[in-house]
Amino acid sequence: MKLLVISTSLRPKSNSEALAKEFARGASDAGHEVEIISLRGKQIQFCKGCLACQNTQKCVIKDDAPDIVAKMHDADAIAFATPIYYYEMSGQMKTLLDRANPLYSSDYRFRNIYLLTTAAEDETQVPQYAICGLTGWVECFEKAHLTGTVFAGGVNDMGEIEGHKVLQEAYNMGKQIK
Repeated sequence: MKLLVISTSLRPKSNSEALAKEFARGASDAGHEVEIISLRGKQIQFCKGCLACQNTQKCVIKDDAPDIVAKMHDADAIAFATPIYYYEMSGQMKTLLDRANPLYSSDYRFRNIYLLTTAAEDETQVPQYAICGLTGWVECFEKAHLTGTVFAGGVNDMGEIEGHKVLQEAYNMGKQIK
């Protein structure tokens, strides 16, 4: 199985990227082909809403998004890792989801979608809006579904997630992919 893990934090050594790496390690240990893409350093413009992609399955904007979207198209499963900002997914993640519009009318491969989140706050409801937002995107793709989520709360500073029990949870989720 081909798995794509997209880390959407722009911060080096971010807590959500640590979750992404553990998830990827679990999937790799289970024998899957895994690629991790970080949005850090990528140029991704906002969707212009022209809908040209609905006819061509390609975006007219020339930046890093089309290459990432092509990898999303060819993956069997996709995991998004994001910090929670104001109880929502990162802006970079939302912008990428909007730019993935060419997938809508294509014969995409992905079926399973995963969400890995981190936040400074540690209440269970913290990632709910991000889960809801990603669920809305996933529901536009009738062959796909949100398969699993992991949340690490109480981690704000760089590297604060080190030793957190949820890293094992992310690893296990990746390892259990079939």
